[in-house]
Formats: sequence, structure tokens, C-alpha cells
Amino acid sequence: MKAVFLDRASFPDQINFQTPASISEWVEYKNTSPEQVIERIKDADIVLTNKVSINESAIQHAPNLKLIQVTATGINNVDLAACEAHHIAVQNVADYSTISVPEHTFAMLLTLRRNLTLYLDDVKAGKWADSTHFCFLDHPIKDLSGSTLAIIGGGTLGKKVADIARAFGMTVVFADRKNGQSLREGYLPFAEALRIADVISINCPLTDDTKNLIGETEFAQMKPSCLLLNISRGGIVDEQALTDALHQGTIAGAAFDVATQEPMPKDHLLQSLTQLPNFLLTPHIAWASDEAMQTLANMAINKISTFLDSNA
Repeated sequence: MKAVFLDRASFPDQINFQTPASISEWVEYKNTSPEQVIERIKDADIVLTNKVSINESAIQHAPNLKLIQVTATGINNVDLAACEAHHIAVQNVADYSTISVPEHTFAMLLTLRRNLTLYLDDVKAGKWADSTHFCFLDHPIKDLSGSTLAIIGGGTLGKKVADIARAFGMTVVFADRKNGQSLREGYLPFAEALRIADVISINCPLTDDTKNLIGETEFAQMKPSCLLLNISRGGIVDEQALTDALHQGTIAGAAFDVATQEPMPKDHLLQSLTQLPNFLLTPHIAWASDEAMQTLANMAINKISTFLDSNA
């Protein structure tokens, strides 16, 4: 039984993937280009991938392939139709970062809400030493308590973000599906949630229904003081519309951990926004606390072992 890990270096070395006893050959590649996939998986029984794409052509050239284990929650990098046609199982790993992602969300939110980046830069530049008072208050500081958080996505992560928000004294509302035919209990209509929110947190997956979910029309519905957080997936927010909204002052600020292209090229729209004081960008690391990554690795290996035991 051969298993091939196509992008092991997407996890640091200290994260341990314990090889199941029933796998006799375990091959790891630091990364795999699209042109290398076919050759590397052609005789594999199991393939592990974090973000490397596995398309129909690669699947057709892997006659022994029984399982693709995605070491992430999203499985949009795998051709699911081709897998079904060739009777190949596809498994993901969910709910491994239920602490890491919400904590990162609030790290970004507090940085924006309290203008921490500007204050830290000013201190490094020596501005505190030049102050005529014991402090200086050049940038507005706002509390989270008493503000309204609208969450798009009512799954595990959205609920955890809501729990933390309530601990800060925020009012939490959940936005129902955009253009939904009926209103679910406990949800507000999508447009109304955007309209009343002081902060909007996106915690839903990228699907055909959520692609460009937030665009020019939605930005126009938000308060000028609103902050937008996307710690979910690139593509849910129209990046051109975001750029326009920030430059035009349609919203007060935004924080993103994701983009439509990852790794992000230097000429990407979001790169230019990093020059703005009210936009924060981190390189898709919200999921990646050491604790969360090890939990993910353990869950992935357990799922592989369960699959092998059930198909022995």
C-alpha cells in the first residue's frame, strides 16, 4: 500500500504525520507542480494533498488510486466528478481550527478597531518621545462592546466567532442566505444584516453560491463605519469592489487572510491595499497555530486508517 503526500512542506517539520501501519510505502514531496502530479501519483493507492490540484487527467493515470485525503477543509482542488466516476473516495478534515481561526479573526478585528498598526508604527518612529502629554491620541480608538457583529456562515467557525464576540459585549446577528426564498429561524435577511452591522465576519466556504457574494451592491448597503473581515476563502468578496470601497471610503476598513490567488503575485489587487492603514492582510495563516495543525494531521491520519480498516 503506497501513500504519496504531494505538498508536505505546506506544514512545518514539527507537525507529525504518523504513518498508519498498513501503509508499506510513504512518499513525501515538499511541493508538487501541476506538471508533476501525474508522474507522482501514477502508482499510488492513497494521495494526500493540501492545496495541490488533482484533475481528471491525473486521476485517469492513477489506476491504483483508492483515496484522496485532503489535509484541509476545502476540497475544491479535487475533481470530484472524476473521482466518483473512478470510484475514488475523497475525504477532507473539518473543525480542526475552531480555536485558531476565531482567535485570528479577533486579532485582526482588534488591530483595526483600536488602530494598533498605526500606533505601533508611530512608537517605532519615536513619536511617543515627542509627545507633550503622557500619551498621544492621533488615531481613533473604538471598543467592541456595544457594537453589532454580522456573521455570514452559521457553521462551527461562525458560532465560535459569535461566542467570542458576545464575551466582548457585542450584539451578534447571523445573515441568512443571499436571495434566500425563506428566512431561517435565528437569522436576519442578508441585506438587513449588512445594513445594521458595525463589523461583518465572513465564515462560509467558497461555493458557486458564495462566489463574489460581497460586491459593489453589498458594499453600498454597509455603514461607512463598518469593518469587513474575510478569514474564510478568497473569491467570496469581489476584490475590485473591495478596492473601490476602501479607496472611496464606503467602509471604514477590512482585514483579509485569503485571496483569489495564493500565493499572491506582487501585482495582485490586495497587495496594493496593504499600503492603506485601514487594510490588514495576512498570508492565509489563520488556520495554522501549531495546535490546530497537529490536530489536523492527527485527524487526517485517523481518517485514512479508518478508511483502510473499512476496506480491508
